[in-house]
Amino acid sequence: MNTAGPADVPARMGLELAPFRGLRYDPDRVGSLSAVTSPPYDVVVRPDGLHHLESADPHNIVRLILPQATTASVRNEQAADTLDRWLSEGVLTTDTEPGLYVYEQQGDGLLQRGVIGALRLSEPSDGVVLPHEDVMPHVVADRAALMRATTANLEPLLLTYRGDGAATGTTAVIERTAERPPLLRTTTEDGFRHRLWAVTDPADLAEIRTDLAHRQALIADGHHRWATYLRLRAEHTSPSPWDFGLVLLVDTARHPLRVRAIHRLLHRLPVADALAALAGDFRVRPVDGPLPEALAALSGAKAAGNAFLLAGDGRFHLVDRPSPELLGRTVPADRPEAWRTLDATVLHATLLDHVWRIPDVPEHIAYIHDTAATVAKAEQDGGTAVLMHPVHEEVVRDLASQGVTMPRKSTSFGPKPASGLVLRALTH
Repeated sequence: MNTAGPADVPARMGLELAPFRGLRYDPDRVGSLSAVTSPPYDVVVRPDGLHHLESADPHNIVRLILPQATTASVRNEQAADTLDRWLSEGVLTTDTEPGLYVYEQQGDGLLQRGVIGALRLSEPSDGVVLPHEDVMPHVVADRAALMRATTANLEPLLLTYRGDGAATGTTAVIERTAERPPLLRTTTEDGFRHRLWAVTDPADLAEIRTDLAHRQALIADGHHRWATYLRLRAEHTSPSPWDFGLVLLVDTARHPLRVRAIHRLLHRLPVADALAALAGDFRVRPVDGPLPEALAALSGAKAAGNAFLLAGDGRFHLVDRPSPELLGRTVPADRPEAWRTLDATVLHATLLDHVWRIPDVPEHIAYIHDTAATVAKAEQDGGTAVLMHPVHEEVVRDLASQGVTMPRKSTSFGPKPASGLVLRALTH
């Protein structure tokens, strides 16, 4: 995401990215590096995607980031035991020298490079790391319990900053490093190629430190984990390793991110009931499939205002033109217009809270990044898929700079870092 430039953040309030001794898989102890990686925990489609990853390799990182057991305490204990066992068996090994890690993703016509490190934590009010979405307390509590049990940052957050577009500072170090042979390389199932390098030279580390000291970052992906970092920092006496959290920093002046929507699956609301409740307040029209054509219809309708695509009964239904009177009654008026007109705002404040009266809890709502998977799950379960149109990145940036957070799970920035390439233990 584009964020404010160096002049907007005082030097004492910039980014501090610290080297650490990364935990990495020993390639000789696993089937392949691609078989032990995973998408971030909240992108894994459950249960099918989870089962697929578990069966890919007995050491797949999903066994740490999404442990499976009957209770939360047993899940977290299981993850901690698994991590300890992999360390003792040499499946995961600790790099001998602290460093930052240059990370490259390439595929689907895109090349993205950034640097992974331990970022000093800060509150949103400090204006150093800006969130743009609300979080769900139960998810933060769940992630915090897992991090406490494992004493590790298991996967990096995706943060962005705005450089000057030139190959200077951090970018210069990244570009020089990428000319060397990497520590590892692998290609994941989605076709993306991943490469990782360690940066340990004191001069390179100093160049990055000086450059980032005047930068401001935006959380592109990982709001719940950032909130978890802050919660756990508060539980420990500073200074401690908990003052820092694992992140990937990407300069979007150099490598612009893609913005996609996150869709909703309403488990207990059949499509027929969802449509019936909209009568008189929204325009509802059937649209032709297959899915790409229906999404094109959604895109066209979005140009005129709020629009959603409902699916789950084997057909597609375009929902748009909400009643101004209904919006006036349901959308809070104490926020900027850009927030009040967001599809996610109208979905949560108007549709979920007032029209369908659905609580925002996992028993009723799932958040799924993959469009086809959302539709398939709705058809399988008899629920309703609510397909969203992505938010423009400028809107996200502008709201974040005003300190206004969007409804949770409003955006999906990518490509996201693969989980399992480098971890951070907090006991070293």
